[in-house]
Amino acid sequence: MALFKTRRNRGSRNGRTTDVHPVDEVMPPVRMMAFGIQHIAAMYAGVVAPPLIVGEAMGLPPTQMTLLIGASLFTAGIATMLQSLGIWKIGARLPFVNGVTFGSVAPMLAIVAQQGQQQSLSVIYGSVLIAGLLAFLIAPYFSRMVRFFPPVVNGTVITLIGLALMPVGIKWIAGTNPDAPDYAAPQKIALGAATFALVLLFNRFLKGFWNRIALLIGLVVGTLIAWPLGMINTTTFDSAPVFNLPTPFALGAPMFDLTATISICIVMLVAMMETTADMVALGEIVDRPADEKTIAAGLRADGAGSALSAVFGGFTCSAFAQNIGLVALTRVRSRYVVATAGGVLVLLGLFPVVGAVVSLVPQPVLGGAALVLFGSVATSGIRTLSKSDLSDPFNSLIVAGALGIGLIPVVAPQFYEHFPSALRTVLDSGISTGCIAALLLNLLFNAWRKKPEETGGTVGGDTVAVIATAPGESPVPEPRQTLKDSSSSETLH
Repeated sequence: MALFKTRRNRGSRNGRTTDVHPVDEVMPPVRMMAFGIQHIAAMYAGVVAPPLIVGEAMGLPPTQMTLLIGASLFTAGIATMLQSLGIWKIGARLPFVNGVTFGSVAPMLAIVAQQGQQQSLSVIYGSVLIAGLLAFLIAPYFSRMVRFFPPVVNGTVITLIGLALMPVGIKWIAGTNPDAPDYAAPQKIALGAATFALVLLFNRFLKGFWNRIALLIGLVVGTLIAWPLGMINTTTFDSAPVFNLPTPFALGAPMFDLTATISICIVMLVAMMETTADMVALGEIVDRPADEKTIAAGLRADGAGSALSAVFGGFTCSAFAQNIGLVALTRVRSRYVVATAGGVLVLLGLFPVVGAVVSLVPQPVLGGAALVLFGSVATSGIRTLSKSDLSDPFNSLIVAGALGIGLIPVVAPQFYEHFPSALRTVLDSGISTGCIAALLLNLLFNAWRKKPEETGGTVGGDTVAVIATAPGESPVPEPRQTLKDSSSSETLH
């Protein structure tokens, strides 16, 4: 039995079925819901972490903290639906999950320190609102970078995304505070390792639909294992209201501060660069390459989502790379699955008590599953790199240099601590620095090389022309057609 039911999308009136790209497939509701919840499980911790950190820095009471988290979930859902379904020229229309970018946490904490607890949220919302509008306006110009992404750059960036995310999964297992008494406790590591093994085994032995939700099953089983061990935190239920409707500027009307606005705008530019790299990566994975038009629409969705987020109490929205790993792992490419996940995120924001159920999954369980997800992203990057000619020493140097630079903040987070804070916004993101390095190295080594079409050769005695390719791609020989003169037996080349 086929896994997907093929349907005509966008409101077919005649009811007939037709072949559609897997990205545009609409599956039965139960399957879409299961796959959507799997996406939420993979990204939930990333959405709630920034408001938790900022809220704790501001000393918010539990009720306001719950509202802040609910607003982040609600706005992440809107941004995700906007990105996957699309409206007008907004949205990449790919299985692309959006949520609160963690890169904005550091400048938001700086704003809290400068502005104090009374007006810091208002200043943050004013800065996010302007940054979102800026991203929306410059999206078509920023998207032109896609022409500088041949396979050698694409593959390097995708591989780097997977490798840069690995520490996140490891921290989910061991903990984020090395001074904590339970940091890297054997119980945590065992739980993470068990989940890691379960996800792999379920992917190996389950078939059909169950294979596609192997990650979700692994998370559920891992959580059930953690329950008798006392590793389930149920305190979220104590302060979670049953229903809350986010209203515009309920948590603070926007205020504008030049320094704060500049810092958040820089974060937005970095997020746009990462989103561009993520869209290129996702396009490769789902076999629908992201062209300039797609990237412009996706960046507009980032900007519009961030501006709306500021209105309803959320923060800067950007792509979630871990969900790209989920697409690569499960091979479920439908954007309607991600749109379903966005709808569920909106419901979680409206019903915080339901979101508390999702939060029951322990961090070590998430970490064990995340290692498989992030490894899948790196594998996709290696697959893309295979399309470039790595026997060419210049291409090898591009990969080596970009990975080396991109992994610096991953393996040594304090490496740039003495640099100006404005520079650190970019330098502390391994994905951003690696992407910039790959682009510049490709220009250095490949942009001024002899054009492929200027060279030629012979294959089996036939003259060949070399098909022109983008810098960094392997030239492809194409035999010229051998013609015979109809009036003689002489062969013409």
